[in-house]
Amino acid sequence: MTTPSSTAYVMINIEAGTAQKVFRELGRISNIAQVDVVTGPYDMIALVQGTDFHQIGNIVMNKIQKTKGISKSLTCNVIRLEA
Repeated sequence: MTTPSSTAYVMINIEAGTAQKVFRELGRISNIAQVDVVTGPYDMIALVQGTDFHQIGNIVMNKIQKTKGISKSLTCNVIRLEA
């Protein structure tokens, strides 16, 4: 993977009983740097890194959202502020 210049957090809701399978599948996607199971309104959060926001969008639409067991996702692009 090239050096990432764009980052996003993807909040994920999953179908009941699919946590282990979804966690493993997301861990196999090369641009996903980290996957965490969380409590609250979402079930998992994935840290996605890419060369730009277009690449991240493609990863979300073509890989994450197509993962069996995922019912909904919300992508939050990271904006870097300069001091």
